[in-house]
Amino acid sequence: MEVPKDQMTTLLDNGLYDSAQLLGCFLVSSAITNIEANPYMKVENLVLQGDALFGEKEFRRALSMYKQALQHCKVIPKQTTSYSRSSLSTSSRSSSPNSINVSAINENEVKFKIALCYCAISENRAALLEQMEGIPPKARTLRMNLTLGKLYRISRHNRSAIACYKDCLRHSPYILEAITALAELGISSKEILSLFPQTPNRGGRPPFDHVDTPRWLHLYVEAQCCIASNDYKGGLDLFSELLQRFPNNVHIMLEIAKVEAVIGRNDEAIVNFEKVRSVDPYVVTYMDEYAMLLKAKSDQAKLNKLVHDLLNIDPARAEVFVALSALWERKDERRALSYAEKSLRIDDRNISGYIMKGNLYLSLNRPDVAATAFRAAQELRPDLRSCQGLVRSYLALSKSKEALFTAREAMKVMPQSAKALKLVGDVHASSSGGREKARKFYESALRLEPGFLGAALALAELHVVEGRNKDAVSLLERYLKDWADDSLHIKLAQVFAASNMLSDALSHYQAALRSSDQFAMQERSFYIYP
Repeated sequence: MEVPKDQMTTLLDNGLYDSAQLLGCFLVSSAITNIEANPYMKVENLVLQGDALFGEKEFRRALSMYKQALQHCKVIPKQTTSYSRSSLSTSSRSSSPNSINVSAINENEVKFKIALCYCAISENRAALLEQMEGIPPKARTLRMNLTLGKLYRISRHNRSAIACYKDCLRHSPYILEAITALAELGISSKEILSLFPQTPNRGGRPPFDHVDTPRWLHLYVEAQCCIASNDYKGGLDLFSELLQRFPNNVHIMLEIAKVEAVIGRNDEAIVNFEKVRSVDPYVVTYMDEYAMLLKAKSDQAKLNKLVHDLLNIDPARAEVFVALSALWERKDERRALSYAEKSLRIDDRNISGYIMKGNLYLSLNRPDVAATAFRAAQELRPDLRSCQGLVRSYLALSKSKEALFTAREAMKVMPQSAKALKLVGDVHASSSGGREKARKFYESALRLEPGFLGAALALAELHVVEGRNKDAVSLLERYLKDWADDSLHIKLAQVFAASNMLSDALSHYQAALRSSDQFAMQERSFYIYP
């Protein structure tokens, strides 16, 4: 008695993958579908079982089924094999043995399913070389082209990736992933917009008329190209205009917050991440960036709440492990490092994971390994944090030339950034002959961003090193009026102690201790142990 294949397809169509894979065990072992008697039916049944296993996220078992199907495809007479419309779609599947001889077995679809399995188990090289490149360009679907573009990009075959992404946009201008990828690969907004389809359809009207493409899509292309070319102000302005047209658009809000984090506008980024979570409390995208900002601000209560929420939403995402790493950094650096490394095992293109890993190795006095992590982040996307980490690593390794080159590159990437100016100042300040240059860079940073506490502390330290203690005190007390920060109290205490003004030094040490005690109480109250 034949196992009803139409019931298998019904289960798959309804997402009942567990039930489908149980039924599939009967289907693939049925005597009526042995390879000699019904080769086409055998292939289809193996693919159906693969689909069920893929839906259950049993990717290696699904891979085995698809590979068996592909192997059987190779022994089926080619003259009876069609490459038009896949029999793997539900519309053309049939459980009737009489219909098998006219079924179309689409090997390209099977290869693509194998590639998706490889991607799911992070074997991207096998997905690309063994399967995707074997699919003829004319046979590739839109989804195939997008997947192939991602695989080429991961493999750093940028020219091939660009070609695939361009093909995607020629079919539809609304594939926003392709727009972002092309912008990041250096394609201009003009060239991207020229890709939008203009071929008239049967009614004489283009399916996506370039002239009639909505203005918001043009703005989106321009914004992504601005960000990719380091015109952060221009990109943020365009994203803000988009946000006015689409209020509470989570994707645009996240893009704004991410860019602000990248260029060091931490307070603004935190506000925007909080807005995102108020609109969509279950979003995980870029929450690793938010976690790192909260860590930098020492807001342990919010960081703990964020990690708790993320663990409840999706504990398998790379962003969650970066957030865990940020949470544990103060408590247990080695445990924090293990979380950062796990995030990279899940997603080896996670920039935040590399930055966390680099900072932790710096804390563990391993600047050589830290530099490797920061360089990996730089290769994916140059930003201020990876530049800062790389400069610190080079200085710890006594590589002043490399440090200065990296700091200057940060200035080129972010010419109007006070933090980039401060970074160049830090390199000059590391040598006695560069202190005057360092002072000029610190002062330039403060003129550009008067509220930049990091530059103020660095300039105060330079004053102390050169014996200008009164200038240091004057500068720090001016900032203390607006920022009740324990780092200011500690620095003032050190300056007063060096000037033999011990009562003033004691007063500021006590103020810093009060702040630290409050933080420790907060940390004990809110710490979680995942």
